[in-house]
Amino acid sequence: MNDIPAAKIKMMKASLRCLVFGLLGLIPVIGLPFALAALWLSGRARLKEKLYWNAARPNRIWGVVCAALGTILWGFVFALIVYHAAVNGSGGGYRYSGDE
Repeated sequence: MNDIPAAKIKMMKASLRCLVFGLLGLIPVIGLPFALAALWLSGRARLKEKLYWNAARPNRIWGVVCAALGTILWGFVFALIVYHAAVNGSGGGYRYSGDE
């Protein structure tokens, strides 16, 4: 049995999944895990691209672009939320002034 066609199919499926997960990575709030998964899938497809030609390479590239944008954008938003929570760490937002 020849494993080359099966390896090429797996590589192309990983490239298509990378595109789908990259696009899902642009969704607000829940997009960060999808973007990270797309970057991981891209790495797996990229390793196989060194051995075989990948017809779905443009899909993998667009998936990486969307995943990178999603990771940067939502990572920055998450960092802002954590920073805002740390700076305003008074609990419920009520600050006791001592004048009452």
